[in-house]
Amino acid sequence: MTLSLETASIDNEPTGETDTGRPARPRPVLWISAATIAALVGLWSLVSFYGLVPPLFLPSPLAVLRALSGLATTGFVDATLVQHVAASLSRIFGALAAALILGVPAGLAIGTSRWGKGILDPIVEFLRPLPPLAYLPLVIIWLGIGEASKIAVIALAMLPPIILSTASGVKSASADHINAARAFGASRRQLLAHVILPGALPSILTGTRIALGAGWSTLVAAELVAATRGLGFMIQSAAQFLVTDIVIAGIVVIALVAFLFEVIARWMERRLVPWSNRR
Repeated sequence: MTLSLETASIDNEPTGETDTGRPARPRPVLWISAATIAALVGLWSLVSFYGLVPPLFLPSPLAVLRALSGLATTGFVDATLVQHVAASLSRIFGALAAALILGVPAGLAIGTSRWGKGILDPIVEFLRPLPPLAYLPLVIIWLGIGEASKIAVIALAMLPPIILSTASGVKSASADHINAARAFGASRRQLLAHVILPGALPSILTGTRIALGAGWSTLVAAELVAATRGLGFMIQSAAQFLVTDIVIAGIVVIALVAFLFEVIARWMERRLVPWSNRR
């Protein structure tokens, strides 16, 4: 008894036929995602319209849009939406720069040296499972409640993904390329700069994408402590006064900025390491 494999393909093959007899094209994923979002917003609108949930707990989409418009024009807690976003972005990019400056060399050391792995690996494995809020009080004691403590906490959350991804990229470097460079007399420094580091660049960029997600979620928590501007501070202030539409508007902005980060990171990966998609 034999089984036909023609029915095994579900998403890759077009199913059904059009009126002209041609096979129907499958719906693009973007359309499906857009329809899902539209359905969720429609359900949200219906729940708000019929009063199934009080507006204090779930304001309508229109109320959230009005809150976004008010944030962009008049602002909230002495700052406009642009100023809150700019404050958050300055912290996230400052932390990312610090994490890259420390994390890439540490990952290279772990991936190329037994001494580096022996010294740095326990530190990374200690930091990796810790939630950032666990060491936030200690960082505040050491650095105070200014910008330095916020950037330090975010950078510590970003470090493990960058270090581990860099070390993984170093270990996956092509042995043929390394042996060829050695055959031509390349020094250890030349081998590292011209063979190992370019080969590890796709993994470094992937680690940076993961680090941005970890840092963005940590940013909101870091801004809950002694901040005067920022998206996390804005949401906390709105929650204290039960301004739920501002809270939801802030959450939407955070999600949109995170999505924009992902789009930019993927674009940079395609531009800087186009060969990584052909492996």
